[in-house]
Amino acid sequence: MFVPRRMFLIASLFFACLSWAQELKVAAGSNLTGAMEKLAAAFEKQTTVHVNVTLGSSGNFFAQIQSGAPFDVFLSADRSYPEKLTREGKADARTVTYYARGRLALWVSNDSPLQTQLRSKDGVLSGDLKALAGPGVKKIAIANPDVAPYGRAAVFLLQRYKVYDQVKSKLVLGENVSQTAQIAQSGNAEVAFIAYSLVVSGAMTRNGICLIMPDDSYSPIEQVAVVVSASKNKDQGGRFLQFLTAPEAQAILREYGFETPTK
Repeated sequence: MFVPRRMFLIASLFFACLSWAQELKVAAGSNLTGAMEKLAAAFEKQTTVHVNVTLGSSGNFFAQIQSGAPFDVFLSADRSYPEKLTREGKADARTVTYYARGRLALWVSNDSPLQTQLRSKDGVLSGDLKALAGPGVKKIAIANPDVAPYGRAAVFLLQRYKVYDQVKSKLVLGENVSQTAQIAQSGNAEVAFIAYSLVVSGAMTRNGICLIMPDDSYSPIEQVAVVVSASKNKDQGGRFLQFLTAPEAQAILREYGFETPTK
């Protein structure tokens, strides 16, 4: 059957608009690298809505959303940024969703003598972090605490162990926790504080060991998501946040080292 060119163009534009309407733009903390691929695929299978994910530091996304960046949903690595956005009217307070609890880990290079100084019990740190101040450790990578929640957690932990002042000159800052892991993998730091979720992804265990930091050694990393007020796709954004707390998504998050949210 012959279809006039004009009608064909109109039909093409119509279906293109439908396709665009079914895309969800998600800004996610880089500690979700790995997990987001599976989460997006599972949500797309359920809904046919394409999830377009951008990974980075939570603090940078916070600033971008304040300035009008066209995201629909923000998955932060902590709760402070989404809550600030809701107070400013930049995010919908009714959609605030506590979707996971993050865990901080210490990566130590196979070449570092620190491995013999830190004792591990069931993969959880049981040694003395004062060893970080010794001459055998030249560089310690952490995420920038100004924009990255895992960086703030690392600073809090170092202060709690009363070693921060002795090691602050050794700190190398990554823009986000994923870049921090890359600094360590490249050999530019013998030690790194990273998200345990990045350890579970596998790459970090090939050239070093990882120890989980005790939960009581830093403030809880309560990961919170929210729908952006300027989103033109709020219904699907809300649906995605509901999905994050459902059993399928929670199983994926646990697979990548996150803990189930605690009320």
